[in-house]
Amino acid sequence: MQVLTLEQFIADRQQEIEGATGAFSKILRDLSLGAKLISFHLRRAALSGILGELGITNVQGESVQKLDHLSNTLFRQLFAKNPHMAGFASEEDDTFTPLNPEGKYVIVVDPLDGSSNIDVGVPVGTIFSIYRRRTPVGTPCTEADFLQGGRAQVAAGYILYGTSTLLFYTTGKGVHGFTLEPAAGDFLLSHPDVKMPEKSSYYSFNDNQFHEWPPALQAFITTFHQENRRSAKPQSLRYVGSLVADFHRNLLKGGFFMYPGTVAKPEGKLRLLYEAYPMAWLIEEAGGAATNGVQPILDIPPTKLHQRTALFLGPKTFLEKLAQTLSDHVPVEKV
Repeated sequence: MQVLTLEQFIADRQQEIEGATGAFSKILRDLSLGAKLISFHLRRAALSGILGELGITNVQGESVQKLDHLSNTLFRQLFAKNPHMAGFASEEDDTFTPLNPEGKYVIVVDPLDGSSNIDVGVPVGTIFSIYRRRTPVGTPCTEADFLQGGRAQVAAGYILYGTSTLLFYTTGKGVHGFTLEPAAGDFLLSHPDVKMPEKSSYYSFNDNQFHEWPPALQAFITTFHQENRRSAKPQSLRYVGSLVADFHRNLLKGGFFMYPGTVAKPEGKLRLLYEAYPMAWLIEEAGGAATNGVQPILDIPPTKLHQRTALFLGPKTFLEKLAQTLSDHVPVEKV
């Protein structure tokens, strides 16, 4: 077995997005360092007194966990020192933070996805997305650099903090996964060129709001359950409630995930920039699909930093069938 570190792997392939200047290597190095530090803090959070809420709310109106704040501050500080990074936007912040005017890239981060599960030891994660800035180098970045749309991403990925610390990413040339080897302090290639199984083994959603979903979605899921019960190999329910954990399992084992909108809030809850865009690109690169029910997530135009969306992730054939059912009931956002 060849032992290949994340840094070595990126150095061999960085020309895929930016001409082998070394910028991408430096950005991923900062992400991996942040992952190592957050993994360390998570393992000893209960002993260090950093579990629980901080006592403030974020721009989303959600209670900020102490580890949310720690993770967000850590990534912002790491990228503030990176000469290639022009700006930083986080799910936890009201607006973006301009960094180095000479930088050519901006990064969008959900620093600790699923943080409400921290106190009970459920796996959580970090989600990231990188764009090449549109505004002139040498000037401060603007909001337009972050609102380019999902197809403009040059790299995206996630870090899963669980039994192992894993980093998966794509630059549009497949999905590759790395596992942190604590003794060496390096991420080592463990999952090259990941492909999502075409057949779903699992389904992942919380049907507590079933009666608040649009009637067409209710009918689709009712039929799905009926057909699943009659199947020779029925799919099993697996739902963690942490997007990174649910996504990672389904990516490797095959599965359908959804977090739909409701009749009252059709826009959904998940964030387009911080969660939906990067996960959508990853699953498309692995052979699956991502939609808001009828429209590909990557084709939804962004209008604001904290825009929300419904999110459906899974095999292409399954989502095509879903779209046929929902097309007359879910409003499509036009470019």
